[in-house]
Amino acid sequence: MAFPTQRMRRLRVNPTMRNMVRETSLSVNNLVYPLFITYGKDKKIPVNSMPGVYQYSVDKVKEEIHELGALEIPAVLLFGIPEYKDNMGTSGCQENGVVQEAIKTIKDINPNILVITDVCLCEYTDHGHCGIVEQDGTINNDKTLELLAQQAASHAKAGSDIIAPSDMMDGRVGYIRNILDKDGYSDISIMSYAAKYSSAFYGPFREAAESAPQFGDRKTYQMDSANIKEALREVKLDIAEGADIVMVKPALSYLDVIKAVKDKFEYPTAAYNVSGEYSMIKAAAEKGWLDGESVMYEVLTSIKRAGADIIISYAAKDVAKVL
Repeated sequence: MAFPTQRMRRLRVNPTMRNMVRETSLSVNNLVYPLFITYGKDKKIPVNSMPGVYQYSVDKVKEEIHELGALEIPAVLLFGIPEYKDNMGTSGCQENGVVQEAIKTIKDINPNILVITDVCLCEYTDHGHCGIVEQDGTINNDKTLELLAQQAASHAKAGSDIIAPSDMMDGRVGYIRNILDKDGYSDISIMSYAAKYSSAFYGPFREAAESAPQFGDRKTYQMDSANIKEALREVKLDIAEGADIVMVKPALSYLDVIKAVKDKFEYPTAAYNVSGEYSMIKAAAEKGWLDGESVMYEVLTSIKRAGADIIISYAAKDVAKVL
């Protein structure tokens, strides 16, 4: 129907009407808050490039978990910062490692919070790469799989609810699934970083996780930012290997990828609103150039509208307060 019979503004006349016909609803139930767990005691260290984000020692995480519970944020994603690093990332598998101890502590504080644990070598290796590095500088995909599986098994034993491999090694989802099932953890889910791009948006995260590569880059195992068909092949493979949830990372510049993944596979889909996306909004807000709270809400809503069921974001607490 043409104007004036059809007046679209009638459905925008007031907040009640707008809320009633809203097509996309962002809920606190969609949110996951990342936490950086560091070694030692009595530590709450601000991350300079990520305003409002901190590294916590295990004993200092209690206050944060209570706040997340009060905001009804249902899940956290843990990253570890160990005291000692080596070329194999062995501290990531220790029974008393920083992530393993944090899992137990969080579950003691709030048994209902969903604990997701990042599985990768980059936080635990002295070279900062996500896999075993050979003498010629190449990353050995197949040798890395065993270490990833050991790390995943140690997280499962500590009480992790969801294992989230982020390394982008070929075949790692199937390898981890087999180890978990063999060790009696068949009920633990895998959230695969299925389409993880080699992105310039990760800079602040690498400060927070102390995981910047000491040489080269990660372009031989993370995806080319220009590709979308490749992302669909990656997702298809991870689903076939046993992934329960698939993830696209980053989110804001890859909304088309999120939509394509959701439309094609109709599978539980996560998106990671990464550090650079968060920090650039925070920086602009501090300058007074935009309303940071409103922009964060708009960004996360766009990620949900694209098809994400789960949104991992450093802005989760800010947005939860708005919701």
